Amino acid sequence: MKTTVVVGLGCSGISAARLLNKQGQKVIVFEQSQSPTVTEMAKVLTKEEIQVELNTPLEIKSFKPFLDDLEKVVISPGIAWNHPILEELRQKRIQITSEISLAWDKLKHFPWIGITGTNGKTTVTSLLHHVLESNGQLAPMAGNVGNAATQLALQLETKALQHPDWLVIELSSYQIEASPEISPLIGIWTNLTTDHLERHGSLDAYTKIKQGLIERSEIRILNADDPVISQQRKLLDNGSSTWISTKGRGTQKNPIDLWINQKGIVENTNGELFECSAFSPPGQHNRQNLLLVTAAALKAGISAKGIEDSLRTFKGLPHRLEPIGKVKNMFIFNDSKATNFHSASKAIEAVSPPSIVIAGGRMKLGDSYQDWLKQINENSCGAVLFGEGAMSLKKIIEGSGFKGPLHCCGGLKEAVQLAFAEGMVEKAQTILFSPACSSFDQYSDFEARGEHFRALIQDMAKQ
Repeated sequence: MKTTVVVGLGCSGISAARLLNKQGQKVIVFEQSQSPTVTEMAKVLTKEEIQVELNTPLEIKSFKPFLDDLEKVVISPGIAWNHPILEELRQKRIQITSEISLAWDKLKHFPWIGITGTNGKTTVTSLLHHVLESNGQLAPMAGNVGNAATQLALQLETKALQHPDWLVIELSSYQIEASPEISPLIGIWTNLTTDHLERHGSLDAYTKIKQGLIERSEIRILNADDPVISQQRKLLDNGSSTWISTKGRGTQKNPIDLWINQKGIVENTNGELFECSAFSPPGQHNRQNLLLVTAAALKAGISAKGIEDSLRTFKGLPHRLEPIGKVKNMFIFNDSKATNFHSASKAIEAVSPPSIVIAGGRMKLGDSYQDWLKQINENSCGAVLFGEGAMSLKKIIEGSGFKGPLHCCGGLKEAVQLAFAEGMVEKAQTILFSPACSSFDQYSDFEARGEHFRALIQDMAKQ
């Protein structure tokens, strides 16, 4: 029997292995770690007759014992599509595919809504899932958020999930790059800013990956407020496109299909729909998210009233401009998901000024910080910088002529204490934790970082 190797024992690898095993294929999982957690999972999969090789790195020697029968290698999003070992395996005529491609192969007969973008895609995915399901549609979400997409395929295979009306799938650039066949019925592009250059090499390459998904989508929902997306209007407009904007209905040359008018009401070419205040999170970027979701929900057949009612019941997502409460007369926001300057600048713009900004972590290659500096100078009265990137951030802010207090420290606990002290001196309205950097200098992920911040704020509230 031919063999398939699945690389990685994360969520996507586990569900991919189980799906292939359920289909009667011989599966071997490679995992380079040998931690207690993966060791326990290996035992579980072994009982399911899935072979697991721990302490097995992505090297050609790892594959040698299996090369005679090796037909296919399935990779997770964390592995570069052009990894040298994968290129070597391709030369040996071994098929390289991805977890998301396996899911597409099993689920492509259902209508997909594919959501991509640098920022906002998880909010749009979660909000659209909520709107559709609140209106009686079965619309599970998966991909880069929630379950791995192959988990949905496995649930359908085992009858644990009824046939869905829609599949709401968040797709990162890593996933799109490794699955050029995915062609959603509806494609949503939230925005495009510099990110992941260490993986894709250039902004142009990164843009083309995102653009490819939209060009393969039958119905396209596009953010005209984003300059990169807007500049590609001629390429992207296929006659079934919906352009959204928070800035009105556009021009005769570049018309907008769904917008927010001067009265704060969501409107399309058929008339006014509902007040944009139905979606409460602050900031222009959240208004864009609202419009993208509304456009998709309308295409899915949901009424304006149904959309409005669902928006009002959405509870929001943790670590994304998450309101923590009011402590020492200052509003507190946890925006740990802001792992780049663009996202952090939107957060500073959204909250009540003046704010004390807490930022820091591992800075990203090629990330443009000009808008972030502009927002700090216009809306912040001080900044506390922590972690690996603290001194670099301090130099950037000082170079802009910022007049407020700046502090550098090692960790988040000290940063929170300094932020409260300066906030009371400067009479700040808001303390905003929006790091503008990845978490990997001190935390396993942005969630762990955000949970730590929330716990620190809870402690501060007791003082």
